[in-house]
Amino acid sequence: MKKNRVIEFEPRERLLEKAKKYIKSIELLFEEHDQAIPLLVRAMKYADRDLKREIMCVLGSFAKEEVVWPLYDMMTDLSEKEEVRHDAAIQLSVIGPFLKDPQSLVDRLLKEVESSDAERRLHATFAVGWEGNFQAAISLIERLYDSDLRVQETAVNALCNLRDDKILDLLLDRLDHGPLEQKRSILFNLWRFYSKREEVTEVYLKFLDHEDPELRFDALVCLGPITQVHGNLEVYRKCLKDKDDRIQELALERLAEEGEGSVLELLKEEIKSLLNNPNMKVKKAALKILRKNR
Repeated sequence: MKKNRVIEFEPRERLLEKAKKYIKSIELLFEEHDQAIPLLVRAMKYADRDLKREIMCVLGSFAKEEVVWPLYDMMTDLSEKEEVRHDAAIQLSVIGPFLKDPQSLVDRLLKEVESSDAERRLHATFAVGWEGNFQAAISLIERLYDSDLRVQETAVNALCNLRDDKILDLLLDRLDHGPLEQKRSILFNLWRFYSKREEVTEVYLKFLDHEDPELRFDALVCLGPITQVHGNLEVYRKCLKDKDDRIQELALERLAEEGEGSVLELLKEEIKSLLNNPNMKVKKAALKILRKNR
């Protein structure tokens, strides 16, 4: 028995070593393409997570058609570690729009989305959400009401990946009626509706007045990349007076990075008042701005 285990072990080691060489040298992979691709597909089964992920990325770049079903099998294999199944789902969502004929994959994923097992629904929901895959929209909308909160959050991300502006109104409705974690997920995805920038900005501004500090903080985080400080003086005045230290600190950081002298001067009294804040991060951030604006 011992001898048999040794014989079985050595080919696996050689397989993984060869796979690592292909990962390190794309030139070698191209030179030996016909043998390299099937070898990497086989090696993916035995590799540790880090090597698995590297193999997935390489195959996803150079052998999309060959790797799609091994990735699907890995994603649905309950014996695989959860993080590996998640990595496979990510890769499927990346290569999906580049497949010559993705219909078979879409059909299988939509069946998985309906699975009674929450983990299977979770990964399939992530995998099927790629730009332009509009036939997945109805199934993903149903997952917004899933019994598993993780699936709900993933459905938000997947729906936004479709890049369909018609979905925005539905997400805004869930902002009013969904659970907290789903609301947070929606806030962090709204910026992706580029053509609805003004409407999205208004949503973030509205949530700066929300009673929940987590949602107020998230709204300020998301507002930064799509607006400028100098055009939102009153917004930052309000944030400097917020009861949440994180919001005060983030507002000060934005003012330090983007605030012009005239803006800082108009907010000088609010900034000065934060020198008495018991939170040292807030106090230091306020002091930094006042020194800068002397």
